[in-house]
Amino acid sequence: MEAVAKIPETSLWANRKCLLICAIVAIANMQYGLDSAAIGSLQAMPGFLEVFGYKDPSQPSGYAIEGTFQRLIGSLLTLGAFLSSLIAGAFAHFFGRKVALWLACVLNAVACIIQISTTDKAAVYVGRLVLGLANGFLVTFSNIYAAPAHLRAVMVALFSEWVNIGSIIGAAVTNATKNRLDKASYQIPLGTLFIVPAFLTIGLFFVPESPRYLLYKGDSETARRSLKSLRGDSLSPEDLELEWVEMVKGIEEEKHTASTIGPLDMFRGTELRRTLLCYGIIATQTGAGSWFIISYSTYFMIVAGLSVDDAFKFSVMNTCLGFIGVNVGMYLMRHVLGRRSVLMIGAVTQGFAMLGMAVSATVAYGTLPARNCVIAFTALYQFCYNAFVGDATYPTATEMVSTRLRSWSVGSAISLGYFLAWLTGFCSPYFINPGDLNWGAKYAYIWAGSNLCCLVFFYLCVPETKGRTLEEIDELFANRVSVRNFKTFKTTIVTEALKDVGGRIPGSDKLATAEHVDKA
Repeated sequence: MEAVAKIPETSLWANRKCLLICAIVAIANMQYGLDSAAIGSLQAMPGFLEVFGYKDPSQPSGYAIEGTFQRLIGSLLTLGAFLSSLIAGAFAHFFGRKVALWLACVLNAVACIIQISTTDKAAVYVGRLVLGLANGFLVTFSNIYAAPAHLRAVMVALFSEWVNIGSIIGAAVTNATKNRLDKASYQIPLGTLFIVPAFLTIGLFFVPESPRYLLYKGDSETARRSLKSLRGDSLSPEDLELEWVEMVKGIEEEKHTASTIGPLDMFRGTELRRTLLCYGIIATQTGAGSWFIISYSTYFMIVAGLSVDDAFKFSVMNTCLGFIGVNVGMYLMRHVLGRRSVLMIGAVTQGFAMLGMAVSATVAYGTLPARNCVIAFTALYQFCYNAFVGDATYPTATEMVSTRLRSWSVGSAISLGYFLAWLTGFCSPYFINPGDLNWGAKYAYIWAGSNLCCLVFFYLCVPETKGRTLEEIDELFANRVSVRNFKTFKTTIVTEALKDVGGRIPGSDKLATAEHVDKA
């Protein structure tokens, strides 16, 4: 078979330093898991409802919550994240990504203090909005950090890993405090939101800035040191030089094709396709129905007739299943399947889980079998979402966009995702709340159809990028390669980089060549 140039694939152990650095940055996403578990559970907690709800003997917990308050505590968080993600590109351009993460840690601490110390609903709204502003920066900048091509899915999938670790901690804490009738029942879970800012603030002092970002800022010397810090232990000096030259050539090529770096460039030429793909992939997180399940699963199970104790226990169980699913998905993306296949399998399995939930509520509403089906299909959904779409969307979306526009493109895409999440969080209570439409589990019909739409989008529009360097992906989009040919198209940038390296290093003519292997 034809020999082609490529940068060697090294093991996770060989890249342990890079993995540790990416894990430190990715811990920012743990905040999302902690908050989702806490807020989703607080809405079913008597101690919280005694302060912010009202007595209702007809409810299993003895208390109920107003639909408006329920909608706002969820939607204001996503509104804040929407706003901060929208300006993430501009902020990074002027101040850098690490500064953005430090600022998010400060805002996070302020928001936690507000929420813990108040019994006023208006103050809670302010705290949720400020926490959302922090979360937007945390999620955006922790998901665009550099990683080797063959390990990028694993590194970026640490997002889901930390989200689920946060969810497990949050679910365990709320389960431990759920029977308390004082303010500490909700103040203790909210106190866990200090964990991430504390760890991240210290950890960022040991994290180098992304080498590609530094190259675009014109600081090549610091960029080279950053690359050596990230990859120097896993590659030979010759292969490290090849990766550096490929990175420099790719960025120089991008600079030649554009005279400016700004938000409007996302919608010009070949960048338009890349931006729309990134937007579409991030939007499928909401389209999969994840925000509905994550935000309201505990409350939803209580409305379906479960006791408070049982609902919290199943919530912890589902969170643990999600964590198992994340690790299954990481293995599949690393060793078995491509990004596109993982996404399509996820859309199918999630759609069937939603359909099963809705059908059971239709044919056996209010019965024990229907309640058991809600529990079973919710658990199945949590596993499938975290193993497939939840795991693969961020790796795939961040690969779609060019390096020079990554902060702008990913930031605005995440902003769109938060807007859709806000819309879901605002509308869902109206569908499931007994005081409104009272659809209950039949609301899942909408999400079954939405998953079908996601499947069509993944099949027709999303190309396979597994095993490609970011510079190779730039070349593929520049050549307007179709979805069908994306996987097999032979790029030339590594070969050209190898020629540039030739003569500088002895034996470089034998460097980084291997038989072409079709990567599934």
